[in-house]
Amino acid sequence: MSDYSARHLSVLEGLEAVRKRPGMYIGSTDSRGLMHCLWEIIDNSVDEALAGHCKNIDVYINADGSAIVADDGRGIPIDNEAKTGLSGVELIFTKLHAGGKFGGGSYGASGGLHGVGASVVNALSERLDARVFRDGHRWEMSFHRGEPGNFEADGKNQNFTPFVNASELTKAEKVAKKKTGTEVRFWPDEQIFTSTEFDREALVSRLRQTAFLVPGLALNLHWLGGDAEPFVFEGGLNDFVEFLAPDTSLTPTYFIDSWGSYKETVPVLDEVSGNMISTEIDRDCKVRISLRWGSGYETNVKSFVNIISTPKGGTHLAGFEQGLVKAIKGYIENNSRKFKLGGLKIEKDDVLAGLTSVVTVSISEPQFEGQTKEVLGTPPIRQIVSQAIAEWFKSLTKSTKREDKAALAALAEKIVSEGKARISARQIKENQRRKNALESSSLPAKLVDCRSSSGTGSELFIVEGDSALGTAKLARDSEFQALLPIRGKILNVQKSSIADMLANAECASITQVIGGGSGRSFDLSSVRYEKIILMSDADVDGAHIRTLLLTLFFRYMRPLVEAGRIYAAVPPLHRVVIINSGSKPNETVYTYSQQQLDRLLDDLEKKGLKYQQPIQRYKGLGEMDADQLAETTMQPDMRSLRRITTADAQVSNEMFELLMGSEVQPRRDFIISSAADFERQNIDA
Repeated sequence: MSDYSARHLSVLEGLEAVRKRPGMYIGSTDSRGLMHCLWEIIDNSVDEALAGHCKNIDVYINADGSAIVADDGRGIPIDNEAKTGLSGVELIFTKLHAGGKFGGGSYGASGGLHGVGASVVNALSERLDARVFRDGHRWEMSFHRGEPGNFEADGKNQNFTPFVNASELTKAEKVAKKKTGTEVRFWPDEQIFTSTEFDREALVSRLRQTAFLVPGLALNLHWLGGDAEPFVFEGGLNDFVEFLAPDTSLTPTYFIDSWGSYKETVPVLDEVSGNMISTEIDRDCKVRISLRWGSGYETNVKSFVNIISTPKGGTHLAGFEQGLVKAIKGYIENNSRKFKLGGLKIEKDDVLAGLTSVVTVSISEPQFEGQTKEVLGTPPIRQIVSQAIAEWFKSLTKSTKREDKAALAALAEKIVSEGKARISARQIKENQRRKNALESSSLPAKLVDCRSSSGTGSELFIVEGDSALGTAKLARDSEFQALLPIRGKILNVQKSSIADMLANAECASITQVIGGGSGRSFDLSSVRYEKIILMSDADVDGAHIRTLLLTLFFRYMRPLVEAGRIYAAVPPLHRVVIINSGSKPNETVYTYSQQQLDRLLDDLEKKGLKYQQPIQRYKGLGEMDADQLAETTMQPDMRSLRRITTADAQVSNEMFELLMGSEVQPRRDFIISSAADFERQNIDA
C-alpha cells in the first residue's frame, strides 16, 4: 500500500493481538463476548458515576446494528499525553493498558481496571466513533478496526481513510461550557463475532443490576428507537436483595458496611528512571453486604467487585461463605441443647439454604483472573470479608432487640431442620429404588403399585379420597398405572419448614413413593414414574387440593415440574345421554364446564334431539362407574391431561402465597377488591 507507513505499525501492533485472540480479552466471540464489549463501555461510564462525576447514562441499541453509550461525566481528556504525544481520546482507544485507572489519581475503585476495555472494543469493531463534550466544544475521532482515520459519512459501510503522519482529534461544534460527557458508538465486526445482535434481556438485567448497586444513578435504555426504559433505585443493596429473593422472608434484611486494610506489593512506575519498581503499598477495602434468609431452600448469592459482577466468585465470596458458615455453625453448636441439635453435624448447604445475598467489595486495582473479570483473585480480601461477617453476626447474637432474638431463633431452627431434612431425604433416596428393591423398601401400604418394573411409560395417579381410589382400582391398567390415595387437603407447605413437610404423613408418603427425595437433594433420575398425575374432584375443593399438591412439587421437587412430568387429570362435570330414535343406541356425551353444557343443550334443542333427565352431575370421582372413569380420565387414548409447566407452577405458587401465606393484609386486600366480581355459582363449578 502506498500510504502504509511506520505509523500504522505502531498503532496496530497491540490491537492486532486482540483481533487474533479475542477470546483472551472478551471470553468468546459469540453473543456473550459481544455483550462483554458493551459492558466494557458502559462500565467506563459507571466509573465516572462512582467517582461522583456522572448522574445519567443512556444506552442506545440501533437498527443499523450499532450501540451507543452516552454519559454526562467529565469527558475523556482531549489534551496530548506527554510521553506518546497522543490525545487522551486516541491513547485510550488505541493503546492497551492505558487510561486514568492506573496510579489511583482519577479513580479510587473502578470497574474497568485493566485499561484495555475501550481499546479492545475498538479493535473488535468495524467502526467506532468517540465524541467528547468538554471545554465548550464537541470533539470527535473515528476508528476502523482500531486504526484512527476519517469516514466519508455516518454509518458503518462508508469509505475509510487512515491517518498517515499524525492523528487529528476534530474540534466540532460549540456546546454549552457546562455540558460535559462522553459518547461512544460502535459497530461490532462481523469478521470477529458469530452474532452481532445484542441481547435485550441481558442488557436490561445488567442495567437494572447496576442501578441497584449505584443508588441514584439513572440508566436509560433506548431499544431500536422506542421509548426510553429507565432504571434508577435509591434503596441500594437491600432493595436488590428483596428483588432477587424467590421466597417469603424468614429474617429481616440485614446490611453490613465495613472497612478493612491490607498491604500489597505491586510494580510502580518510577518517574525519574522510567522503570517499574516493586513497591509495598497500603490498600483499603470497603465491604458492603446485604442478606436475608427466606422460607425456601434455594441459595441466591450475587458477588461484585467495584460493581462488576463476578459470577464465578473469588476470594470475596469465599470469605463471605467461610465467615458465615463458621459463625452460625459455632452459634448453633454452642446452643445445641436449645436447638435440639443432637448428633447432627451442620454443613455449609444447611446454612446457605434459603439465603439471598449481595456481596460487594470496593478496592483499588483488584487482581482478576482474565479480562472478563469473572473471578476475583486478590488474596487478602478473603480474610477481610470473613472478619466483617463474623463481627456482624457476633453483634447480632448480643443484640437485646426482640426482633433480632426472634430472627436468630427462627434461623437456627431452619438450619437444624435443613440438616435433619438432608439426612431424611438421603435415607429416602437410598431406600427408594425401582421394583428390584421393592421387597426391602418401606413404601406406604396404601400405594396400589403397577406391575411394570420399568419407569418408562409408568404413571402415578395421586387420587383424592378412598372412594375415588376404589373406582380407580377397577378403571386403571394395572400394568403401568399406580394409585396413591391422599386424605383430603395436604399440609400447607407454603407456611411450613421442610422438616414439617417430611413429618407430615401425606407429604412424606408422596415424597417416598415418587422416590427422588426433596429439596436441594432431589434427584430426577431416581423418580420411579414417568408421569405424576393429580386426579382430584372437579370442584373448588378439588382445585384447592391440586393447588396444594402443585405447591409441594414446585417448592420441593421442582425438577419434576421443569421436566414437564406433572399433569392434572381433567374429569368431566356432567354426563348427558342423548336419546336416539329406533334401534340406534343412545349416545353419551361428557362436558367439562357449565358453559360447555349450556352450549351442548342449546345445540340439541336446535336439532330437536332429546336427552335423559335429570342430567348427571358428578360431585366427585367416586360417583363415576369404573368404565366411565376409565373412558374419561384414565385411558391414554381417550383422556385429556393438562401438563403443568414451570410458569403454571409459579403463578399457582404466587397465588397460593397470596391466599394461604403468612401475610394477612395482601389477602384481605385481594378479597375486598374481588368481592364485586364474585359469582355464587362458581362455588359448585
